[in-house]
Amino acid sequence: MPHRPASSALARFRILDLTRVRAGPSCVRQLADFGADVIKIESPPGVDPNEGMGGDRDGPDFQNLHRNKRSITLNLKTEAGRAILMKLVETADVLAENYRPDVKQRLGFDYAALKAVNPRIILASISGFGQDGPYRNRPGFDQIAQGMGGFMSITGRPGEGPMRAGTAIADVSAGLFAALGIMTALLEREASGEGQWVQSCLLQSQIALNDFQSARFVMKGEVPPQVGNDHPTSMPTSAYRTRDGHMNIAASGDGMWQRLCEALGRPEMLKQASFTGQANRAENRKALNAEIEKATVTKTTAEWVEILNAAGVPCGPIYQMDQVFSDPQVQHLEAAATVHHPRLGDFRIVNQAVKLTRTPASMACASPELGEHTEEILKEIGYRDADLAQLKKDKVI
Repeated sequence: MPHRPASSALARFRILDLTRVRAGPSCVRQLADFGADVIKIESPPGVDPNEGMGGDRDGPDFQNLHRNKRSITLNLKTEAGRAILMKLVETADVLAENYRPDVKQRLGFDYAALKAVNPRIILASISGFGQDGPYRNRPGFDQIAQGMGGFMSITGRPGEGPMRAGTAIADVSAGLFAALGIMTALLEREASGEGQWVQSCLLQSQIALNDFQSARFVMKGEVPPQVGNDHPTSMPTSAYRTRDGHMNIAASGDGMWQRLCEALGRPEMLKQASFTGQANRAENRKALNAEIEKATVTKTTAEWVEILNAAGVPCGPIYQMDQVFSDPQVQHLEAAATVHHPRLGDFRIVNQAVKLTRTPASMACASPELGEHTEEILKEIGYRDADLAQLKKDKVI
């Protein structure tokens, strides 16, 4: 079927999607959700030795990452396959890929080659370590970037060794930074008329995602330690035991600290010298947390959430995933959306997190079957039935 835009916001743009696994698909999903005509280019069965790296096509991960796209199969190891890609480039605004840097040159779709065919094309490349430099050809995976980017050294309890995040933060952030770069390049093209090469990598994205923790070292030479659930600098901000579990409280700043002490029924803590001022509270965090927990263990999480919110103190429960999607505010935000798959039926996936009031994103269609739109798309750029039959015979598509 023809492209069904998920939104009118980006419906005028065509994206060629040569990404796989997570970082690249996280980038392209942003564009697909807002209506871009995303053509997912995949190898025919048996061509790619890494086939299946994106997981089960019918599974939640794949379905979550590849909604709102069309799919074609194309063997880029053949001359005919590369010729079809370049014909698609003529009609495209963006080509996104997350191969190792040398693959583009080897297969002939590096930026210089794309620009020669379409000067307005934007190439978005996502890699593990960047497009040049001593590590350019190293394989990059999320956990490797979490470690090398410093994140695992600041995560976890002191003395218990490094700890990864519970989700692929380097992958997703590299994808989101690339999507932001694509948007910027598209805006700039309106003035210059020319495309350009957008680059992001897992390592630098992880360093950027560390935010103030990276800045502490870059500006002042401070090496941040592990502090577990505590905030590195603003205390009291941590997870505290309650009568029936744990909860988060974030009460940095003297005004918030005063409201917390009063709400906990512990006004005497305001007079304790070791807790006076942000610097003292951070330095004496262990004793501070112990005193706070003397109060928090006396009531349930739900009771404290009501009391502390009424007092204007930021706080909240610590949910398991089933509790997340049962929360009334999460349901109000529509953080999950239903999509229809012609074979799998209706199921829920994670909704687009950015809301636009006039041209919102939508779940127009589920992730496509492998090569579902090959004939349709090739006919759009001039291929005839006889051409398609020959391409199939030659195992190009």
